[in-house]
Amino acid sequence: MAEKLTGTVGTVWNIAQPLAEELGLILWDVRFQKEGAEWYLRIFIDKEDGGIGIDDCVNMSHALDEPLDEADPIDRSYSLQVSSPGIERELTRDFHFTRYLGSRVIVKFIRPVNGKRVYKCTLKDYDAGLITVEFDEGGGMSFEKKEVSFVKLDDFDM
Repeated sequence: MAEKLTGTVGTVWNIAQPLAEELGLILWDVRFQKEGAEWYLRIFIDKEDGGIGIDDCVNMSHALDEPLDEADPIDRSYSLQVSSPGIERELTRDFHFTRYLGSRVIVKFIRPVNGKRVYKCTLKDYDAGLITVEFDEGGGMSFEKKEVSFVKLDDFDM
């Protein structure tokens, strides 16, 4: 089931997606966020092989300049930032979860579950917002995406 993106994020996603593909990139996420008095349009990009470099970010930023100016989807001043989602990338979109099935993740719940808020586990299944994880010591659990603060890849041994 494909996610329906609306508002500023949806408009920018629709502009950025084909540009990312033309550059051989994957549009990972789009976020329009206020921090203090400033607004930021953050575009996260990825690619299949080799990781994201500064040239990829610069090329994507330049590719976005004219289409964003023409569409003018944001009615206030903002800073555009293009970057990689990072090694401990946050999984937020449906395709993030399906892409990383079988991967180690860190899950932080909004409220404690069995006395804990943070779990390290393996992502076993994802279906329309229902996340299923498995624990190293056996067992697992399923929960709704809306129950967590975040799910991130766990690429570090801690």
